[in-house]
Amino acid sequence: MSEPLSTLKHCLPGKLEYFLRETCYKTVPAFIRSLLCGRNREAVFRSAMATFMKNPAASAAPGNPVLLDLVYGWGNEAWSARDEYLAACIHHALISKGPILECGSGLSTILIGAIATERKLRHCVLEHKPEWAEKVQRYLTAYGFASTFHTKPLKNYGGYDWYDVRLDELPAGFSLIICDGPPSRTKGGRYGLLPVMKNTLGKDSIILLDDGYRKDELGIAKRWQSETSLCFEVQATIRPYIRIVLS
Repeated sequence: MSEPLSTLKHCLPGKLEYFLRETCYKTVPAFIRSLLCGRNREAVFRSAMATFMKNPAASAAPGNPVLLDLVYGWGNEAWSARDEYLAACIHHALISKGPILECGSGLSTILIGAIATERKLRHCVLEHKPEWAEKVQRYLTAYGFASTFHTKPLKNYGGYDWYDVRLDELPAGFSLIICDGPPSRTKGGRYGLLPVMKNTLGKDSIILLDDGYRKDELGIAKRWQSETSLCFEVQATIRPYIRIVLS
């Protein structure tokens, strides 16, 4: 080993995994490196969550170290929302005047769950993968967050697929909609949100549509605009998202 193990304690949280994978590559078995990296991510996540819960507003800015540690600690970088989108979700959840709807689940669900529970707002989550819903729900339960999961399969509505959800199970007047699902490969992508859920959305509600850099999401926003009264703008620089205001 090119560096003593004692140097581990001096590594920054986000760099420890790199140290384990690179410095210890030839001397530590792969399963041990994987275990240590996993433990490191868990520790980083727990510490960042503790800080976040004390003051969520302080984390509502891209590049915030707590937000970056949460993304790293969650460990689903390929699919997890980036810090710019997460910061926007946090900011709008903190000022939301009514229930919050989330389409798709993940790290954002836990952070919004914390805010919704503190502010006594209803937070409903649509998810079509039971195993993923169970993982996220374990975190919500562990932290005592009062979010409600609606784990439903995707249903064909003709020209598009959307969650097979009963609208009478949801509150009316969602003020904030965080749309990061279903996956882009779904028929129609995320288009089904407005035609299926429109009667549950409140006037002047805000939709934060992730992956605004993709032409499919931009096309959906333009299609919604042609079919109903709304305005939208693409925000963020590294990984843009689309902010939509219904009217």
